[in-house]
Amino acid sequence: MSLADDLAERLLTAIIDGQYPPDSALPPEGELSELGGVSRLTVREAVKALRAQNVVRVVRGRGTYVNPPDRWTALEPVVRAASRSASGALSERLIEARRLIENGACELAATRRTEEDLAGLRRQLELMREAAEHADTEQFVQADIDFHDIVMRASGNLFVPLLFEPFGALLVEGRRETSAVPEIRAHAIAHHEKVLAALESGSAEEARTAMDGHMNQTADDLRTHVIKQG
Repeated sequence: MSLADDLAERLLTAIIDGQYPPDSALPPEGELSELGGVSRLTVREAVKALRAQNVVRVVRGRGTYVNPPDRWTALEPVVRAASRSASGALSERLIEARRLIENGACELAATRRTEEDLAGLRRQLELMREAAEHADTEQFVQADIDFHDIVMRASGNLFVPLLFEPFGALLVEGRRETSAVPEIRAHAIAHHEKVLAALESGSAEEARTAMDGHMNQTADDLRTHVIKQG
Protein backbone atom coordinates (compact mmCIF):
# COMPACT_ATOMS: atom_id res chain seq x y z
CA MET A 1 0.00 0.00 0.00
CA SER A 2 1.42 3.40 -0.99
CA LEU A 3 1.61 6.36 1.38
CA ALA A 4 -1.27 7.99 -0.48
CA ASP A 5 -3.39 4.84 -0.22
CA ASP A 6 -2.59 4.56 3.49
CA LEU A 7 -3.59 8.18 4.11
CA ALA A 8 -6.78 7.77 2.07
CA GLU A 9 -7.66 4.73 4.18
CA ARG A 10 -7.02 6.63 7.42
CA LEU A 11 -9.14 9.54 6.25
CA LEU A 12 -11.94 7.22 5.18
CA THR A 13 -11.87 5.52 8.58
CA ALA A 14 -12.04 8.90 10.31
CA ILE A 15 -15.00 9.88 8.11
CA ILE A 16 -16.84 6.63 8.83
CA ASP A 17 -16.10 6.97 12.55
CA GLY A 18 -17.74 10.39 12.52
CA GLN A 19 -14.64 12.49 13.05
CA TYR A 20 -15.53 14.28 9.83
CA PRO A 21 -19.34 14.10 9.45
CA PRO A 22 -21.20 14.72 6.17
CA ASP A 23 -20.81 18.24 4.78
CA SER A 24 -17.96 19.06 7.17
CA ALA A 25 -14.59 20.17 5.80
CA LEU A 26 -11.42 18.12 5.97
CA PRO A 27 -8.42 19.90 7.51
CA PRO A 28 -6.39 22.01 5.06
CA GLU A 29 -3.74 20.30 2.97
CA GLY A 30 -0.87 21.57 5.12
CA GLU A 31 -2.49 20.33 8.32
CA LEU A 32 -3.19 16.91 6.80
CA SER A 33 0.42 16.78 5.68
CA GLU A 34 1.62 17.38 9.24
CA LEU A 35 -0.92 15.05 10.83
CA GLY A 36 -0.11 12.23 8.43
CA GLY A 37 3.62 12.82 8.33
CA VAL A 38 3.54 12.89 4.55
CA SER A 39 4.16 15.37 1.77
CA ARG A 40 1.51 17.70 0.36
CA LEU A 41 1.73 15.72 -2.88
CA THR A 42 0.77 12.57 -0.98
CA VAL A 43 -2.17 14.42 0.61
CA ARG A 44 -3.36 15.52 -2.81
CA GLU A 45 -3.15 11.94 -4.12
CA ALA A 46 -5.09 10.64 -1.09
CA VAL A 47 -7.81 13.25 -1.52
CA LYS A 48 -7.92 12.47 -5.24
CA ALA A 49 -8.59 8.81 -4.40
CA LEU A 50 -11.46 9.76 -2.10
CA ARG A 51 -12.85 12.14 -4.73
CA ALA A 52 -12.83 9.29 -7.26
CA GLN A 53 -15.21 7.42 -4.94
CA ASN A 54 -17.25 10.60 -4.36
CA VAL A 55 -16.53 10.31 -0.63
CA VAL A 56 -15.41 13.94 -0.68
CA ARG A 57 -15.87 16.92 -2.96
CA VAL A 58 -13.63 19.92 -3.54
CA VAL A 59 -15.27 23.32 -3.36
CA ARG A 60 -13.02 25.77 -5.15
CA GLY A 61 -11.72 28.46 -2.84
CA ARG A 62 -13.23 26.84 0.26
CA GLY A 63 -11.75 23.37 0.75
CA THR A 64 -12.57 19.67 0.68
CA TYR A 65 -15.92 18.55 2.09
CA VAL A 66 -17.31 15.17 3.08
CA ASN A 67 -20.25 13.84 1.07
CA PRO A 68 -23.10 11.87 2.70
CA PRO A 69 -22.63 8.08 2.26
CA ASP A 70 -25.65 7.86 -0.05
CA ARG A 71 -23.62 9.82 -2.61
CA TRP A 72 -20.55 7.60 -2.44
CA THR A 73 -19.94 5.55 -5.57
CA ALA A 74 -17.70 2.74 -4.27
CA LEU A 75 -19.38 -0.25 -2.62
CA GLU A 76 -16.75 -1.13 -0.01
CA PRO A 77 -16.81 2.29 1.74
CA VAL A 78 -20.62 2.31 1.61
CA VAL A 79 -20.77 -1.13 3.25
CA ARG A 80 -18.36 0.00 5.97
CA ALA A 81 -20.41 3.12 6.64
CA ALA A 82 -23.66 1.14 6.67
CA SER A 83 -22.25 -1.23 9.29
CA ARG A 84 -22.30 1.70 11.71
CA SER A 85 -26.08 1.94 11.48
CA ALA A 86 -28.63 0.10 13.61
CA SER A 87 -28.17 -3.64 13.12
CA GLY A 88 -31.88 -4.39 12.60
CA ALA A 89 -32.31 -1.80 9.86
CA LEU A 90 -29.05 -2.85 8.22
CA SER A 91 -30.06 -6.51 8.25
CA GLU A 92 -33.35 -5.70 6.55
CA ARG A 93 -31.58 -3.74 3.81
CA LEU A 94 -29.16 -6.62 3.37
CA ILE A 95 -32.03 -9.08 2.93
CA GLU A 96 -33.49 -6.79 0.28
CA ALA A 97 -30.19 -6.85 -1.61
CA ARG A 98 -29.94 -10.61 -1.21
CA ARG A 99 -33.46 -11.07 -2.59
CA LEU A 100 -32.66 -9.06 -5.72
CA ILE A 101 -29.59 -11.16 -6.50
CA GLU A 102 -30.23 -14.59 -5.02
CA ASN A 103 -33.70 -15.13 -6.48
CA GLY A 104 -32.31 -14.66 -9.97
CA ALA A 105 -29.21 -16.71 -9.21
CA CYS A 106 -31.34 -19.60 -7.99
CA GLU A 107 -33.48 -19.40 -11.12
CA LEU A 108 -30.38 -19.70 -13.30
CA ALA A 109 -28.91 -22.46 -11.14
CA ALA A 110 -31.98 -24.66 -11.64
CA THR A 111 -31.02 -25.33 -15.26
CA ARG A 112 -27.24 -25.02 -14.94
CA ARG A 113 -26.41 -26.86 -11.71
CA THR A 114 -24.35 -30.01 -11.86
CA GLU A 115 -24.62 -33.18 -9.82
CA GLU A 116 -21.53 -31.97 -7.97
CA ASP A 117 -23.38 -28.77 -7.07
CA LEU A 118 -26.34 -30.74 -5.76
CA ALA A 119 -24.06 -32.99 -3.72
CA GLY A 120 -22.43 -29.91 -2.20
CA LEU A 121 -25.82 -28.43 -1.32
CA ARG A 122 -26.90 -31.68 0.35
CA ARG A 123 -23.68 -31.71 2.36
CA GLN A 124 -24.14 -28.15 3.59
CA LEU A 125 -27.76 -28.84 4.48
CA GLU A 126 -26.67 -31.86 6.51
CA LEU A 127 -24.08 -29.70 8.29
CA MET A 128 -26.83 -27.19 9.10
CA ARG A 129 -28.93 -29.96 10.63
CA GLU A 130 -26.00 -31.20 12.71
CA ALA A 131 -25.18 -27.69 13.87
CA ALA A 132 -28.80 -27.03 14.83
CA GLU A 133 -28.90 -30.27 16.81
CA HIS A 134 -25.83 -29.23 18.79
CA ALA A 135 -26.75 -25.53 18.97
CA ASP A 136 -23.51 -24.69 17.18
CA THR A 137 -24.25 -21.25 15.77
CA GLU A 138 -20.86 -20.77 14.12
CA GLN A 139 -21.07 -24.04 12.19
CA PHE A 140 -24.67 -23.30 11.25
CA VAL A 141 -23.72 -19.86 9.91
CA GLN A 142 -20.82 -21.22 7.88
CA ALA A 143 -22.89 -24.02 6.36
CA ASP A 144 -25.67 -21.55 5.54
CA ILE A 145 -23.23 -19.20 3.80
CA ASP A 146 -21.58 -22.09 1.93
CA PHE A 147 -25.01 -23.34 0.76
CA HIS A 148 -25.83 -19.97 -0.77
CA ASP A 149 -22.37 -19.65 -2.25
CA ILE A 150 -22.85 -22.94 -4.08
CA VAL A 151 -26.20 -21.72 -5.44
CA MET A 152 -24.66 -18.50 -6.71
CA ARG A 153 -21.75 -20.31 -8.35
CA ALA A 154 -24.14 -22.87 -9.83
CA SER A 155 -25.85 -19.98 -11.64
CA GLY A 156 -23.05 -20.26 -14.18
CA ASN A 157 -22.57 -16.49 -14.17
CA LEU A 158 -19.13 -15.53 -12.88
CA PHE A 159 -20.32 -12.05 -11.87
CA VAL A 160 -22.96 -13.30 -9.42
CA PRO A 161 -20.68 -14.60 -6.62
CA LEU A 162 -18.56 -11.45 -6.85
CA LEU A 163 -21.54 -9.20 -6.16
CA PHE A 164 -21.56 -10.25 -2.51
CA GLU A 165 -17.80 -10.16 -1.89
CA PRO A 166 -17.89 -6.71 -0.22
CA PHE A 167 -20.72 -7.87 2.07
CA GLY A 168 -18.74 -10.78 3.53
CA ALA A 169 -18.49 -9.59 7.14
CA LEU A 170 -22.04 -8.24 7.15
CA LEU A 171 -23.42 -11.52 5.84
CA VAL A 172 -21.71 -13.38 8.67
CA GLU A 173 -22.91 -10.94 11.33
CA GLY A 174 -26.45 -10.90 9.96
CA ARG A 175 -26.66 -14.67 10.08
CA ARG A 176 -25.17 -14.83 13.57
CA GLU A 177 -27.87 -12.44 14.67
CA THR A 178 -30.65 -14.73 13.46
CA SER A 179 -29.10 -18.19 13.66
CA ALA A 180 -28.66 -17.95 17.41
CA VAL A 181 -32.44 -18.44 17.71
CA PRO A 182 -33.47 -22.14 17.61
CA GLU A 183 -36.83 -21.42 15.95
CA ILE A 184 -35.12 -19.47 13.18
CA ARG A 185 -32.66 -22.30 12.61
CA ALA A 186 -35.57 -24.70 12.15
CA HIS A 187 -37.29 -22.36 9.69
CA ALA A 188 -34.05 -21.88 7.75
CA ILE A 189 -33.46 -25.61 7.42
CA ALA A 190 -37.00 -26.15 6.14
CA HIS A 191 -36.59 -23.46 3.48
CA HIS A 192 -33.15 -24.66 2.44
CA GLU A 193 -34.74 -28.07 1.91
CA LYS A 194 -37.29 -26.46 -0.40
CA VAL A 195 -34.58 -24.63 -2.33
CA LEU A 196 -32.62 -27.86 -2.76
CA ALA A 197 -35.72 -29.76 -3.91
CA ALA A 198 -36.51 -27.04 -6.45
CA LEU A 199 -32.96 -27.12 -7.81
CA GLU A 200 -33.11 -30.91 -8.02
CA SER A 201 -36.33 -30.61 -10.03
CA GLY A 202 -34.64 -28.42 -12.60
CA SER A 203 -37.56 -25.99 -12.64
CA ALA A 204 -36.38 -22.37 -12.87
CA GLU A 205 -39.78 -21.09 -11.72
CA GLU A 206 -39.87 -23.39 -8.70
CA ALA A 207 -36.30 -22.47 -7.78
CA ARG A 208 -36.99 -18.73 -7.89
CA THR A 209 -40.17 -19.19 -5.84
CA ALA A 210 -38.36 -21.34 -3.26
CA MET A 211 -35.56 -18.81 -2.81
CA ASP A 212 -38.05 -15.96 -2.57
CA GLY A 213 -39.91 -17.89 0.11
CA HIS A 214 -36.64 -18.29 1.99
CA MET A 215 -35.99 -14.53 1.78
CA ASN A 216 -39.52 -13.88 3.11
CA GLN A 217 -38.89 -16.29 5.97
CA THR A 218 -35.57 -14.63 6.79
CA ALA A 219 -37.12 -11.16 6.83
CA ASP A 220 -40.12 -12.27 8.90
CA ASP A 221 -37.97 -14.08 11.45
CA LEU A 222 -35.66 -11.09 11.73
CA ARG A 223 -38.55 -8.78 12.54
CA THR A 224 -40.28 -11.26 14.86
CA HIS A 225 -37.39 -12.68 16.83
CA VAL A 226 -34.52 -10.20 16.57
CA ILE A 227 -35.59 -6.61 15.98
CA LYS A 228 -38.50 -6.75 18.43
CA GLN A 229 -36.15 -8.18 21.02
CA GLY A 230 -33.62 -5.39 20.53
